[in-house]
Amino acid sequence: MPKHYGQPCPVAKSLELVGERWTLLVVRDLLAGPRRFQDLQTSLPGIAPNILSERIKRMEEHGLVAPRLYSDHPPRAEYALTDKGRELGLVVGALAQWGAHHVYPQHALVHEDCGHAVKLVYFCPECSRRVRGEGVKLARAPRRRRARQPSRSSATVTKS
Repeated sequence: MPKHYGQPCPVAKSLELVGERWTLLVVRDLLAGPRRFQDLQTSLPGIAPNILSERIKRMEEHGLVAPRLYSDHPPRAEYALTDKGRELGLVVGALAQWGAHHVYPQHALVHEDCGHAVKLVYFCPECSRRVRGEGVKLARAPRRRRARQPSRSSATVTKS
């Protein structure tokens, strides 16, 4: 049964969707590409098949994963992250970085090409600057402007 925190906080609401045990580990494994149910069960030792099935179903309901049939008889599917699900890669990466720093301090997340440690940071594309965590707050996003189309009542008609 999913937890409901009853808080209008985006962290609490996000945890209601992805905070159940195993969910982010399923995301972690699907970040590498589509997987069959059996592949996920093998990569997640200790998860009961009914729990994995329930997690996948819930992730489908929330648009995080999409099934792709690879067999009609019997029906068999592999699961892939949707764009919405792939965005959780940043969350998984942040947890991995935190874990590497605090749980496995002898390890680091490194850039595959050069081998140097990488960091996840807040960045403001408008200012082109990094932003410290204490300089970030939750606020209503600015409204997106829609292109104005002339209304019929304001169109001017001229006679020749």
